[in-house]
Amino acid sequence: MNLLEKEDLIKVKAEELENASPEDIIRWAVETFPNITFACSFGAEDVVLVDMLQKVSPSTDVFYLDTDYHFKETYETRDIMADKYGMEFVRVSPQITIEEQALQYGEALWNVDPNQCCAIRKVEPLTRILSQYDAWITGIRRDQAPTRANAKKVEYDYKFGLVKFNPIADWTSEDVWNYIRENNVVYNPLHDRNFPSIGCEQCTRAVMPGEDPRAGRWSGSEKTECGLHK
Repeated sequence: MNLLEKEDLIKVKAEELENASPEDIIRWAVETFPNITFACSFGAEDVVLVDMLQKVSPSTDVFYLDTDYHFKETYETRDIMADKYGMEFVRVSPQITIEEQALQYGEALWNVDPNQCCAIRKVEPLTRILSQYDAWITGIRRDQAPTRANAKKVEYDYKFGLVKFNPIADWTSEDVWNYIRENNVVYNPLHDRNFPSIGCEQCTRAVMPGEDPRAGRWSGSEKTECGLHK
């Protein structure tokens, strides 16, 4: 299937699947693009999708970007989920260690140039792993940020050159948590400590009452995205 054919198919399916359930979207995605993967950050949205994938297509690859700066609770959530589902998450690491990064760019690059830090520890590893697949699944939601407001359930990701599925794009935070409770899904305990959005430990803080749910990410800077989603 060439790019033009993919674009035509995606346009049609985006309309057809707009009101479909996330499970049905995942089912169509894995059947149409067997060489597909899911990017998991172990946040609330992503643990929901891991649970769905285990019910729909347990053999689908699930990877995570190990920046080496995650909270210990994030790694613990990974291990608990792996044990519960009897699965192995594919670990994708940056090409340089945190020590090498400090030598090349100085200490605490996340404070000096957070975009560069994300480029090294997230964007490059993501680009590398996605080059091995024809499609990927993400847990982004439209109401998370203005940059995500126009996300389609099915779209072509021109940044990484493959088809992108966002099965819960139209879900609210309440929808996510209802699924977690109803299906007894394991989740990161940081969510219970006012961390609605969880990234690297150095760049994530708890959110205060009345703040935007993503206010705890890169607090004090104008940065709002790590560069994984356009």
